[in-house]
Amino acid sequence: MNQADVSKLVSKLRIRVPAEPRKLRNIKGPEGRIDKLRKTVTGLIKYERIELNSNRGQEARQYAERLISEAIRHGDCHKPTMDIADYWLLEKELIHKLFKVLVPRFQDSNTCYTRLLNAPRIIHSRNPDKVILELKGNPYPVLGSNKMNNRFLIQNVLLDAAKYDYRQAKYAEFAKKIVNKEEKIDTTETEAPSIEKQQSDDKLTQS
Repeated sequence: MNQADVSKLVSKLRIRVPAEPRKLRNIKGPEGRIDKLRKTVTGLIKYERIELNSNRGQEARQYAERLISEAIRHGDCHKPTMDIADYWLLEKELIHKLFKVLVPRFQDSNTCYTRLLNAPRIIHSRNPDKVILELKGNPYPVLGSNKMNNRFLIQNVLLDAAKYDYRQAKYAEFAKKIVNKEEKIDTTETEAPSIEKQQSDDKLTQS
C-alpha cells in the first residue's frame, strides 16, 4: 500500500522545528499553554514585532509560520483555512489583515516569513532570555545591521571624532618638539662664537 506524500498534504515550514515541544508551564495545563500561544500569534500579526521569552517566542513562531503558509496556499475561500485563522487570531479584524496584507506581502517569498533575534540581556538578571519575534517587511526600523563596520552608527561616529582629536593633539605635540629642537640648535650656534671670542680676548690680556 502506497503511503501518501505528506509534503503535498501539508506545506513544509521554512524554519527548523525541534523534535520535542518547548516547555511552557501554565497553571491551566495544556489548555492554558495553547491560549498563551494564541495570544502571542495574535500579537505578532497585530503589531508585527513583539518581545517575549525565548521558549514562548520560538514555539509561537512555528504556529505563525504555519498560519501564514496555509493562508498563502489556500486563500480566504478555503473554509478549513478560515477556521484555522478564526481560531488562532483572537481579534477577528486581523483575519482581514492576514489575507489582504500579509498574503500579498509573502506570496512570492522564498524564505521564512518571520525573523527571530536575541534581545539584549540584563547582566545578573534572573529573568529568562528574551527574543524579538517579528514579521519580515514590517514598518519598523531594522534591528541590527549586515555591515559589521557601519561608520554612521553613533558609537563609530564618536570613536572617529575621538581618534581625530587624538591625532591632532599628537601632531601639535610633535610640531612643538621640532620647533623647540630647532630653537635650541640656533641658540647653541649663536653662543659658540661668543665663547671663542671671550677665550681669544683672555689670551690677549694675559700676553
